[in-house]
Amino acid sequence: MVKFHANGKLMLTGEYLVLQGARALALPLNLGQSLEVTTINDANGMIHWDAYTPKGFWFASIFSKHDFTVHASDDMDKADNLSKIFRAIKLLNPNILQDKNDYFFTTRLEFDKDWGLGSSSTLISLLAQWANVNPYELLRMTMGGSGYDIACATASQPIIYHLENGNPIVEKADFKPDFYDKLYFVYQGHKQSSEKEVKSFKERAQKLDLSSEISEISEISENLIRATSLNDFCALLTRHEEIMSRCLEQPILKAQFPDFQGVVKSLGAWGGDFFLAATEMSETEVKSYFNKKGLNTVIRYNEIVL
Repeated sequence: MVKFHANGKLMLTGEYLVLQGARALALPLNLGQSLEVTTINDANGMIHWDAYTPKGFWFASIFSKHDFTVHASDDMDKADNLSKIFRAIKLLNPNILQDKNDYFFTTRLEFDKDWGLGSSSTLISLLAQWANVNPYELLRMTMGGSGYDIACATASQPIIYHLENGNPIVEKADFKPDFYDKLYFVYQGHKQSSEKEVKSFKERAQKLDLSSEISEISEISENLIRATSLNDFCALLTRHEEIMSRCLEQPILKAQFPDFQGVVKSLGAWGGDFFLAATEMSETEVKSYFNKKGLNTVIRYNEIVL
């Protein structure tokens, strides 16, 4: 048996505009997904797949090792997605799965599957590690996206990520705010479709000149790393929200929490998943505030970020 692990992710700055070349500050998480691969002496030409979440069994599939046709599954959409990924892997590395053994793959997600912390990106990273293929190429051939989440999957600390002529550039970021105990991640209660949001943004971006916005967002990403006070940090977050609100033609998140004593910033696909809350309020006060709004998942920064 062989084992692999990939980190979950959060994008602190650069959402959407990272697709256009902006420099994004991204955070690998101490929660991710693991993969165990075992060969079975049977020679039926099958791949068996079992997936688990923290709540227990998630789904199972059985498909052909040769053409990746799905033979059985309790979730055909997920099984078809896996089949697509394996076909791409085979194109990238024709030498895999050449032996006579059957295979048993087991994945274990370490966070709630609805949280949007990278269940798909960690899967791509894990299978790329197993098959010894380029994870960015595998992402391009399957799910698409900027690739920042793929970079986070194997990062050991925060990163600055950007695309240069379509190629991923990953730099380590010395991002260790002294005021980390004032930062919280809050789950909005519903998962956003990143693929759908990215497609929508790309269509809008084709009609706009976003060069100044890209430049300013990149500058904010760099300045956040150097911010020495919560006030400076919050001012940068607020400016970031204003810029993205204009780009996306959507109201800033703070409009939903006008009485919150601090700053809230959308992360990733606006309208879903997690957002960042930065405040001088105590942890008890922060959780009480959001609990009263029906938001019960509030996680301290240092509880989840590597």
